[in-house]
Amino acid sequence: MTRPITILVAALGGEGGGVLADWLIEAALHEGFPAQKTSIPGVSQRTGATTYYVEIFPEKNARPPVMALVPSPGGIDLMAASELVEAGRAMQNAFITPERTTLVASTHRIYATSEKMVPTDGRYDAQKIMEAAPKVAQKAVLLDMSRLAQEAGTVINAVLFGAMAGSGALPLSREACEAAIRGAGKGAEASLRGFSAGYEHASSPFPHGTLSPDPSPAGGRGEQADRIRREFPGLLHTLLDEAVARLADYQDPAYAALYLDRIRGVLAVDREAGGEPGGWQLTQEAARLLALWMSYEDVIRVADLKTRASRFARVRREAAAKDGQIVVVTDYLKPSASEIADILPPAWAARLRKKAGAGRAVKLRTSSVTGFLALRLTAALKPLRRKSSRFAEEQALIERWLGALKRLGFAALDAELSLEIVHCARLVRGYGETWRKSRAAFVRILDDLVENEQAVAKGADALKPAIRKARNAALVYEEAKPAPAVKGKPVIWMKSG
Repeated sequence: MTRPITILVAALGGEGGGVLADWLIEAALHEGFPAQKTSIPGVSQRTGATTYYVEIFPEKNARPPVMALVPSPGGIDLMAASELVEAGRAMQNAFITPERTTLVASTHRIYATSEKMVPTDGRYDAQKIMEAAPKVAQKAVLLDMSRLAQEAGTVINAVLFGAMAGSGALPLSREACEAAIRGAGKGAEASLRGFSAGYEHASSPFPHGTLSPDPSPAGGRGEQADRIRREFPGLLHTLLDEAVARLADYQDPAYAALYLDRIRGVLAVDREAGGEPGGWQLTQEAARLLALWMSYEDVIRVADLKTRASRFARVRREAAAKDGQIVVVTDYLKPSASEIADILPPAWAARLRKKAGAGRAVKLRTSSVTGFLALRLTAALKPLRRKSSRFAEEQALIERWLGALKRLGFAALDAELSLEIVHCARLVRGYGETWRKSRAAFVRILDDLVENEQAVAKGADALKPAIRKARNAALVYEEAKPAPAVKGKPVIWMKSG
């Protein structure tokens, strides 16, 4: 007995999910198949996707069947997701089953609001979704559709439609799908290029995609690369190469060399604790957090990144600008007096911070000569960063953090205790008011626990949970203040007429 083919599409705002659903209906009608679509709108601020549910009855000239209006768990033949975590949501909601469902999903990420709200790294583990997809689905087609859409100069819906058709799960011919796109008129040629790219990738013998991490910066070169391989275990080489490249770009090669000096000290502590069987976890965590800490964001760094050629190239690519077209870029900046003080010498900074305020919003047209030069002049202050007030404060706190590991012998006492101290560096983040609050929380942990003789005297078993509890409490956002109580007002009844 013939039954409808059930299709569920999850797409984000602006990705043309509604157009994709229309293409599916038009292609089905072109084949002579009865079809039906419904949709459930998503919500704003990337808290979820709009879903489109389509049923196609794959029998020509058949009596119109009764079709469902909503999808049901365990009853989906083809699940399509324009973003990786949306595929994960579908798995979680049991729309994907190994007995029935073909999953077609893009591997790129657009971070959800729930991920951005977390004070530290709140990103979902994309690799887990990638690993689960082939196990949960009957067939999984995973590829970076965002990149293919950019290369084709179109929107991701066209690539997703092509991948759906190329997966073999649709009862539709390629000709019918392309005819549906042509029938939509505007932008058909670009959409057809995107469709073709998605179709070819999905129909290839090896359709399963892999996560493509952002290209890593060039690793440590020359003497520093040799030093990494000479002084550090092989397990750490890739991480340290990337960290050295990041810090040399952020400041200079001497700054990257200082980083390696510091990590060499941590490695000695790790060896003392017998870290090799455990994969040098203490050194790995310290190396990762220290690289981020030493490349803190300030107005100099922001100005540098906003005026790089690679940034303008990316903006043009995302705007799908053609050769010769002018793209206007306006940056919205609101540096406070305190953030300006951060890049000044300590004496000047102290005077300015007395007048610290919320700052004045500035709209700077970075694509103009004047706006570009203003930011480039700010970025040119990089050699003077070493003399700035914040640089001095950050370096002093880093040395205090590292000193706690080396001086107190925590690693020999308890390796887990050392790791708790290392993780405290997660508190030092951001800039402006966020940086000041998180830094103050970090200093309190050092004062009250790590460097407090009475707290240390209680032993590692008591100190570990105390540090963990204090750190986690500092990472949680403050509870929102309760709304003011609603004041009652009298109701006056009046006679009519």
